[in-house]
Amino acid sequence: MTLAFSLRSVQVAEFGVGRDDAGGQTFYLVPVDADVQAALQEMAADTWDAMRKLSDDPPKYQPSEKHESSEYVYLPIGDDLAEPLRQLHQATNLPMDVTALSDPAKVFCYFARMTDKQGRRLTAVRRATQFKGILKSRLIRIVTDALRIVEDSVFKLDSDFDLLIDNTKVHILRPSGFEFVGELQQAVLAAAPANVKALRGDLPFVDLDLIENYATKHPRAARYLASIRALKATKDIDKGYLKKQCKATGVEIEEAKGKITVQDGHVMGFLEVLDRRRYEVELVKGSPERFRAASRRKLGTEGGGNT
Repeated sequence: MTLAFSLRSVQVAEFGVGRDDAGGQTFYLVPVDADVQAALQEMAADTWDAMRKLSDDPPKYQPSEKHESSEYVYLPIGDDLAEPLRQLHQATNLPMDVTALSDPAKVFCYFARMTDKQGRRLTAVRRATQFKGILKSRLIRIVTDALRIVEDSVFKLDSDFDLLIDNTKVHILRPSGFEFVGELQQAVLAAAPANVKALRGDLPFVDLDLIENYATKHPRAARYLASIRALKATKDIDKGYLKKQCKATGVEIEEAKGKITVQDGHVMGFLEVLDRRRYEVELVKGSPERFRAASRRKLGTEGGGNT
């Protein structure tokens, strides 16, 4: 995968922070000198190098998956889950505020925005953990022949960013950082009704009202819904096979007037069936075993499966 930006021909580099203010998350630009700009460019280059070492062909980010702490995945910039970061990347009128760091406790992320010779923009974002954590430490420096406490506020940049945003994709190095900065939990909860609506056409024989009500209050269910919709996992599902799989894996359903209704307490199980996470194996005759997959990856058809 390529980056739609030239890290070797950066013409402009800006620095900014995201703050949790009374009105919600807001972003501000903060003036920095040439040395800081150079450091930000180096961080972006190191981030891209780290991504390429992990994978040349990263998978698309799936909200239902349990990702590694460092794992290169991506999202199309037009994806609904990328909306908060897309807005930051495309913003043209971010306010400049030299006092944006006056209350570091409110800073939840920092970012760099760069422009290359072709006029393309790259936005690099990092969760502000280490960046503001050093403020709680007692620092000393040598002045003439004596050590003195550093009285000024000190901020420590990280060695790389959590994610890079170009004009086509969100390149993610740390999924947890992306989820935090992109407010993923709130996004998937808010998207639950739309995701259910999108599934109704594929599953006209399923009463999805209970599932919708449950998913708007439970983030894990909302994540499964987002994943099921993104993968088009409900396309061409056969009603009979769906009922058979629910029975085999212990998901309680009822059918009345041609509609399948999921019983209370079994919504997550039903979503796991749709997301291909519940399955039954019978290796000992007469002793079927049921399992739930923590992660789901389709095997190839070559026969070996050693990928």
